[in-house]
Amino acid sequence: MNDTPGWASPGSAPSDGHEPGTSGPAEPTARPDAAQPAQQPENNPQDADSKWSQEQPPPGQWSAPTGAAAPGQTPPPPPPGPGWGTQPPAGPPGGYSPPPGWGGGYGGWGGPPPAAKPGVIPLRPLGVGEILDGAVSTMRTYWRTVLGISLTVAVVTEVLVILLQGFVLNDSAGTEALNDPSASADELTHALGETMLGTTVVFLISLIGTVAATALLTTVTSRAVLGRPVTTGEAWRDARPQVPRLFGLIFLLLLITFGVLAVGALPGILVAAAGSNGGGLALAILGILGAGVVALWLMIRFSLASPALMLEKQSIVKSMSRSTKLVRGSWWRVLGIQLLAGIIANIVAAIVVLPFTFLAAALSGEGVGGFVNGTGDLGWTFLIISGIGSVIGSMITFPITAGVTVLLYIDQRIRREALDLELARAAGVQDYGSRPTPGS
Repeated sequence: MNDTPGWASPGSAPSDGHEPGTSGPAEPTARPDAAQPAQQPENNPQDADSKWSQEQPPPGQWSAPTGAAAPGQTPPPPPPGPGWGTQPPAGPPGGYSPPPGWGGGYGGWGGPPPAAKPGVIPLRPLGVGEILDGAVSTMRTYWRTVLGISLTVAVVTEVLVILLQGFVLNDSAGTEALNDPSASADELTHALGETMLGTTVVFLISLIGTVAATALLTTVTSRAVLGRPVTTGEAWRDARPQVPRLFGLIFLLLLITFGVLAVGALPGILVAAAGSNGGGLALAILGILGAGVVALWLMIRFSLASPALMLEKQSIVKSMSRSTKLVRGSWWRVLGIQLLAGIIANIVAAIVVLPFTFLAAALSGEGVGGFVNGTGDLGWTFLIISGIGSVIGSMITFPITAGVTVLLYIDQRIRREALDLELARAAGVQDYGSRPTPGS
């Protein structure tokens, strides 16, 4: 039994008059003869030492060999029963004081101390709600920098889109051909090609804006985790060396996606070219669906490549490899969090954008009816008013999507690489990770 104060059992300590490991009360080593006088000479200690042990039990804690109380002594107390002793009311036995932050009361401790939280998230593995809350907290706490970056990128992007749609892509003849049931195949093909071209150009412009916003907001979010503010200029200086690589990464991921879809549709295209239009179309649709599943799987595996490239200063290929390593074994979790964040961001953006869109349609030439029927002309009034709504919506979606991606990357590194220790040291948290844990 441990003889630490507070943990020793009754009768196990050497101070009770017998050696450890023996049982029963200690007895004198030699008994006085009955015929000898009861009193011993006071000036002959050697005689006393030869007949009596030098260690005598304390009075009142031992009984005579016959079990009866010695004359002039009180009976010994009853032996201790179960539950002997009492525990301190607010701590474990022995007077041990738990570290600060631990729950009080032995047997009712509150578990490990709470994780340090120098910034917008606690430094431990995160839940889904904590990741979403961290993205929103970053936008709320550092709103000047976050909204300034998002507003600048959204305004520049939307101005380019409006000018492109107003001067180049506003082809009413193509729109009429798509809505005309009697249009010829050549007219439909020409109109469809122009529509696809316009959509692709708008998509690329929006993609450029998204990449720029992601690059800057990644730096802001990484500083927010440490509780350190950052200005727009500082974010740009930190992100600028990696921006060209980030563009290369995004375009490579797009190339992989379209390449996988093209490979899936290729058998159907070949069958249709051989003369079986119906069979070729069905095979192409099935191939595209199957390829879409593969493309989704790849995109989730590479979804953390962007923060890995920006924060670890990695190359394009190395960042993709890092993302694959971090996502391995957590594919469904990463998909669910990314999907949930995208749904929330787009719902909030739609709540903002739709009123502006209907207002723009009401103030345009053919009103809301023309907009709903698809016969309305995309005039400057419609483009400008709906563009204002798109800018406000982008100010919301950029910080949420970029913040969730960065925090998900940090969460995966905490789970796999104990990044919380490095973050705690970077944030200046004292003695992080050195507190004892229960059972250690």
